[in-house]
Amino acid sequence: MSGTKIIPIPVLGKHAVNAHLLLGRRPVLVDAGTPGSAQTIHDRIADHGVDPCDIALIVITHGHIDHFGSAAELHRLTGAPIAGHVADLEPFRTGRARMPHLPTGPMGRALNRNRNLHVPADPFEPDVLISGETDLADFGVEGRIVPTPGHTAGSVSVLTDDGHLVAGDLVANSFMGLIPGKPANPPFHDDPLGNLASLRAMLALNPTKLHVGHGVPLDPERVRRWARREQRRLSGLAARGRLRSRAMS
Repeated sequence: MSGTKIIPIPVLGKHAVNAHLLLGRRPVLVDAGTPGSAQTIHDRIADHGVDPCDIALIVITHGHIDHFGSAAELHRLTGAPIAGHVADLEPFRTGRARMPHLPTGPMGRALNRNRNLHVPADPFEPDVLISGETDLADFGVEGRIVPTPGHTAGSVSVLTDDGHLVAGDLVANSFMGLIPGKPANPPFHDDPLGNLASLRAMLALNPTKLHVGHGVPLDPERVRRWARREQRRLSGLAARGRLRSRAMS
């Protein structure tokens, strides 16, 4: 069995916001960037020698605007069906993420004041509704979509059979990739403890590399060490009643 090649598709900056192109028997795109970035993603796919009209599926990892913002336009450009989790249907159908965002730290608080984060996207109805693990073999990739709730209720990741984890916002590089290779929280989490549980469950499957929405690929062992520290930090905050979570509201 030949492996799946994972190609990052930068949407903003070098690695600040990424989509990912998965090359198996057929190409699959994971995530769709910010509103207005469809042509950039389309052209960067073509730059890698792939006809964008050959895309078999567009997988949206969750209902935040920097991940589904150009899904509808990419569907129009490529004809590819879109897959999204049922728990994030509201953002997909309205073109707006659930509010308020719950920042994980200073970066999230700063971004929350950025008007570009709150612009609407073109809404869409997923062609493939995800509610549990979903095999990607019919779309040309040896792997599966796995629900990984916490960042949002409908967050998903893609795990290939050869061990690549395309993790969306399960984890990020520090400061949106400005410190490459250093694991950190993305700017927002709806349920920090739930997200961490999903991350640790995926790490238990021994992925070879984590490809993330913000920053460069991360080393799993380094992420494991960070996750252990993060578990202690979040548990302490929860014990003191200081952990903000949509799941607790």
